[in-house]
Amino acid sequence: MRSRMNVRIEPWSDADLALLYRLNAPEMLEHLGGPETEEQILARHKRYLEVGMKGTGRMFSIVLLPEFETVGNIGYWERIWQEETICEIGWGVLPPFQGRGIAAAAAAAALASAKAERKHRYIHAFPSADNPASNAICRKLGFSCIAECAFEYPPGNMMRCNEWRIDLYEKL
Repeated sequence: MRSRMNVRIEPWSDADLALLYRLNAPEMLEHLGGPETEEQILARHKRYLEVGMKGTGRMFSIVLLPEFETVGNIGYWERIWQEETICEIGWGVLPPFQGRGIAAAAAAAALASAKAERKHRYIHAFPSADNPASNAICRKLGFSCIAECAFEYPPGNMMRCNEWRIDLYEKL
């Protein structure tokens, strides 16, 4: 699936395990509790491969065109939030490719994918309150900021986040 920018999102595959290792850098996970162990990376990769098969979301690699270079990941999945099943979106772009609009273009493509599924009306994003870039992406794409909240990620680590939400039926 292509976006307005020269970015394509491709379904997560076995070949994307190498990307997870590249994304597991301290500067990439500064707002997300820090790097993961080998065991955690392998478990994450397995979850990413299975989420689409389970029908609870989709994971993608982000491919920069025309170079066909894999530069990040994006996806959406179901989670329980405030005793309700919601759909959450999240992304990561490797440091050399940040600041070019790649994450916003990939997020627009992922939102279009979620809208086409017609499974959820809303998608939520929970960027750290201290992550100006991810919060800016939410604003740019038309998400509404609902509130600042305490959010557990990774499990056992509470962080201060902004809860953003977009209505797929109205905004896209």
